[in-house]
Amino acid sequence: MPFPPSRHSPSRRTFVKALAAGGVFAGLGLWRNPVWAISSPGQPEVAAGTDFDLSIGQLPVNFSGQPRQAMTVNGSLPGPLLRWREGDRVTLRVRNRLHQMTSIHWHGIILPADMDGVPGLSFEGIEPGGLYRYSFPVKQHGTYWYHSHSGLQEQLGVYGALVIDAREPEPFTYDRDYVVLLSDWSDEAPEQILRTLKKQSDYYNRHKRTLADFIEDVGRDGWAATVAERTMWAQMNMTPTDLADVSGATYTYLLNGQAPDNHWTGLFRPGERLRLRLINASAMTYFDLRIPGVKMTVVAADGQHVEPVSVDELRIAVAETFDVLVQPSAGAHSLFAQAMDRSGYALGSLSSVPGLKARAPALDPRPLLPLEDMGMASMPGMDHAEMPGMRHESMAMPGMDHGAMSSQIPHPASETANPLVDMQAMNPQPRLDDPGLGLRHNGRRVLTYADLKSTFADPDGREPSRTLTLHLTGHMEKFAWSFDGIAFAEAEPLRLEYGERVRIELVNDSMMSHPIHLHGMWSDLEDEHGRFQVRKHTIDMPPGTRRCYRVTADALGRWAYHCHLLYHMESGMFREVRVEEREVPHAD
Repeated sequence: MPFPPSRHSPSRRTFVKALAAGGVFAGLGLWRNPVWAISSPGQPEVAAGTDFDLSIGQLPVNFSGQPRQAMTVNGSLPGPLLRWREGDRVTLRVRNRLHQMTSIHWHGIILPADMDGVPGLSFEGIEPGGLYRYSFPVKQHGTYWYHSHSGLQEQLGVYGALVIDAREPEPFTYDRDYVVLLSDWSDEAPEQILRTLKKQSDYYNRHKRTLADFIEDVGRDGWAATVAERTMWAQMNMTPTDLADVSGATYTYLLNGQAPDNHWTGLFRPGERLRLRLINASAMTYFDLRIPGVKMTVVAADGQHVEPVSVDELRIAVAETFDVLVQPSAGAHSLFAQAMDRSGYALGSLSSVPGLKARAPALDPRPLLPLEDMGMASMPGMDHAEMPGMRHESMAMPGMDHGAMSSQIPHPASETANPLVDMQAMNPQPRLDDPGLGLRHNGRRVLTYADLKSTFADPDGREPSRTLTLHLTGHMEKFAWSFDGIAFAEAEPLRLEYGERVRIELVNDSMMSHPIHLHGMWSDLEDEHGRFQVRKHTIDMPPGTRRCYRVTADALGRWAYHCHLLYHMESGMFREVRVEEREVPHAD
């Protein structure tokens, strides 16, 4: 493979698209930065400009040695990398070549509600053989992605990267530009995965504790503490290895559509600085990404610039994006993204030598979810003195004898005696400075939310006029998920008044992490003191956390609001948000 140039020279196809976009200079203006990688080997097909034709269909794929049918965009998985420019107006004609309804949602993009691509809210969907014309102004820049919002099609391959070039120079420079898109693939049909989870929610957890583990724990912690700890997990219908609903037992983890055995490689020249656009486009997998021996400088989160911070590793929740700058030395370096439950990994390489690929490092030890992390409340007969460091009175289970325990945060009445709720947080904390389970004290500098600070002040500036509190709820054994214990089918819309500034307070009452995404509007995360910290489109909510963010209701219409774990969303953790004009009373 020839070594690619260090400065972008547009291919004929890109050049023709640029001409169609409004002239030579307008088209070439898209590539003000040296972004040669959009036409380099190994990157997805690139469609650049303002006018696009996309087709959703089916093609055979083989990621595991077994041929399967995938859903694709323009015949590829992932779909083509779309490249827009801030300030342009884009038009995208999406054709449906499937035998079922489909859609495309532009994740994190600020646009009119009828362009958002959510069937039942934004539009009716795209019928088989049909076409939908998306057209809207591009009001932002940065790294985003797109995906189907119809059923479980996202799991089957309907997703791709989206890069928007800034109209003004960015506050950092780089020589090469790569998209690193992470995803998960299963040979099982997604409908079968969901049916399996409904029947046995821990089916894909192949690392449950054994009798040998019990004997080892008794030797270390004593009989009483070990039995009490096991009893609590049994009460929760959960085990401390239950970190992910769907695991490497069925998933093959992909990086830019490539499995680890045949992994993607990005080339560079020694001394060059690379911009890596990290996108978690998976259905269910949190990834912990690092490049062993190479520091990463985080410069953007969810498409928005942040104050640069140097890290060795970062956790990417489902649907989040991060832009990082790296300057690797000569040779090959692994892009290593291990699943949060350590059941597998996605792998790529950055290499200064064509054909040279890096090996994967060993997976980190599989973490166990400690009761201290869960913050379980007291149970009758449990002696917490034998379990030092346990955080008391944080979580409660239905039927538990709370005694003198007093909740520090009210819970909605809809959670009380609710068969779809198996847990409540009694003293949730923001924990913005927590790297997360499996990343604490690992000897590496790990990014936390506390590190993320926007390079700009609160764009609205107003204090919120009211606070909406929502609890993230679920029942592990039943694989039921909801807001406030109310599944989407029974929930009333959340109503916002056009132009108002509100605070959304999320409390995670469940035992799982949830990446929460509000369509159509920005989510401005606050720090522990209620001050604006960072602008995002997806807010990660680990178990037992309480986090607040501000929203300006500046987009009229009906919007989706949901957990971005696909099977959680499909199982009920979804709400409609309606932004409406204030009604003016008529004079008598």
